[in-house]
Amino acid sequence: MKRLIKIVSLVLLVIGVSMGCSKFLDLDPPYTQDAENFFNNEDEYLRALTGAYDLLAGIFVSYWIGDIASDNCIAGGESVTDTEGLHQIEYMTHGAVNEECRSVMRYNYCGIARCNFILEPKQNNVEFAGKEVILAEAKFLRAFYYFELVKFFGDVPLVIDERLGVQQVSELSRTPKDQVYAQIESDLQDAVATLSWKSESSHSGIKGRVDKGAALGLLGKVYLYQEKWSLAVGAFEQIISSNNYGLTADYSTIFLKENENNAETVFDIEFSADEGGSYGCLICLEGNLTPGYQGIRQYDGPEYGDGNSYNLPTQDLFDSFEYQDPRREATCLHIDNYIAANAPGTTYGVGAGGHTGFYNNKYIKSRDEMLNGIPDNDLTSGVNYRVIRYADVLLMAAEAHSQSGNDVDAVNYLNEVRQRVGMPARTSTGNDLYEHILKERRSELSCEGHRFFDLVRTGKAADVITDFQTGKHELFPIPQVEIDLAGGNWPQNPGY
Repeated sequence: MKRLIKIVSLVLLVIGVSMGCSKFLDLDPPYTQDAENFFNNEDEYLRALTGAYDLLAGIFVSYWIGDIASDNCIAGGESVTDTEGLHQIEYMTHGAVNEECRSVMRYNYCGIARCNFILEPKQNNVEFAGKEVILAEAKFLRAFYYFELVKFFGDVPLVIDERLGVQQVSELSRTPKDQVYAQIESDLQDAVATLSWKSESSHSGIKGRVDKGAALGLLGKVYLYQEKWSLAVGAFEQIISSNNYGLTADYSTIFLKENENNAETVFDIEFSADEGGSYGCLICLEGNLTPGYQGIRQYDGPEYGDGNSYNLPTQDLFDSFEYQDPRREATCLHIDNYIAANAPGTTYGVGAGGHTGFYNNKYIKSRDEMLNGIPDNDLTSGVNYRVIRYADVLLMAAEAHSQSGNDVDAVNYLNEVRQRVGMPARTSTGNDLYEHILKERRSELSCEGHRFFDLVRTGKAADVITDFQTGKHELFPIPQVEIDLAGGNWPQNPGY
């Protein structure tokens, strides 16, 4: 879902429609093709929707930060100046000049702009079967992008159903996050009311398009982050009672390309390995760059391809798993143990950005993927990013029930996740049960981008993240360049 709509400005919400998306455009006059002379038929709506989906590719930054900012992973890479922003975040030294934080803001606001382009009022009022589904998907995507921004930055400018020119940006202010959350909830509630379950959807054969389950999963998560426990329970129970989802029998196969879109899939971001790419524009890629980036540096051996040694699991994560939990090896590839058992004498390189002895075994380039003959094939993995899995839904439901005082359902959902991997059932109640649920989230979901935000929202970040400062590091800084572009009228987050 790439390159159907060009970006006029990523942050300033100026957008036009054309072919390609690899660079900024200066349009004169600014809206040469606007909503009134573009949206004339179903095909044009679908092209615009494809453009709105396109920015989901930017999730790689959020995904990395979600573990690198926590106790799960280090940044790794070639050196501490290679993707320097990730190293700053690892050591909690990041400030308002940080390219990774800027990318989070740019990518998500560009996605919002594309959604607004679809949703803004139009004079032509073209009608066709399925139009309401396209609008519902656009609302889901807008909610997703705003949720990413709120998680990172707290209060952010809220703009809906309209595009803004550069001259208007200085008039924008940061909207209180409660109001942003209210808009996110409204968009997702509309999506839930309109979209069908995957098994019923008329476009179920089109991979990657969201459905009612995805909207309910994200809505429940949004409620969970706000501690709206009963509402979260309601959303998650609709997913569970639908019987459309289940746990994959073998945990170690969940992240394989050949096992995509299985019964555990609630919301995936689709990628393609059919096209090469360039390091000069990572957001332009068709493929999922993380498996190659997280591959074994200078490795030449069986099963795995070589890579750039990013996002490396820590010893602390490895040690946190219970005895004989198969998720440990499925998550953390102990490279020396693997070589000793499977390919004695095989060598690999160690990057100056840090080395833990472990590699991210969930999203890692396979040797088969390295043999497709495409240029820069470390940027072209077709492996999907699993945004919401059914196991995550069960654990979020368990947490919401636990916080609502319903230990019976909470422990049942917790044990359903544990049973899949052969771990003994829990019998805890009260706060002990709550702590067991949070521990299970780490074991089940490590190296999937959730850990930092789980620690922050549960108030546990300062206990486990080295150099984490309470009152500061719960949020990331607003990029200084964006404050400057807004005329300096956006206040910075506390402590930065």
